[in-house]
Amino acid sequence: MGEQFSGNLKRRDLDADHAFNTYTREGLPPTPIALPSQASIDAVLHPPASPFLYFVSRGDGSSEFSTNLADHNRAVAKYQRNGR
Repeated sequence: MGEQFSGNLKRRDLDADHAFNTYTREGLPPTPIALPSQASIDAVLHPPASPFLYFVSRGDGSSEFSTNLADHNRAVAKYQRNGR
C-alpha cells in the first residue's frame, strides 16, 4: 500500500498481493507488525487505579465503561447489537 494508502482501507486493499498483506500471504510479514512507544509500555506496566473492568465503543469515538459484567452486557446490547 505504501504511499498510495490514503488511510481509508477499502475491500480491494485486502486483495492486493504484497509481502505485508496477511490476507494473501501465509505467515508473518517481513517486519514487525507494530512497535509500541515507551509511553504505551509504561501505561501497561503502571496503569492508573480505576474501578472499571469493561468497555465498549459507543460508535461515535467514545466508550462506555462498566464496573461489572451485567452493566457491560447492557452496554454491548445498547451500542453494538442495536446501534446507538
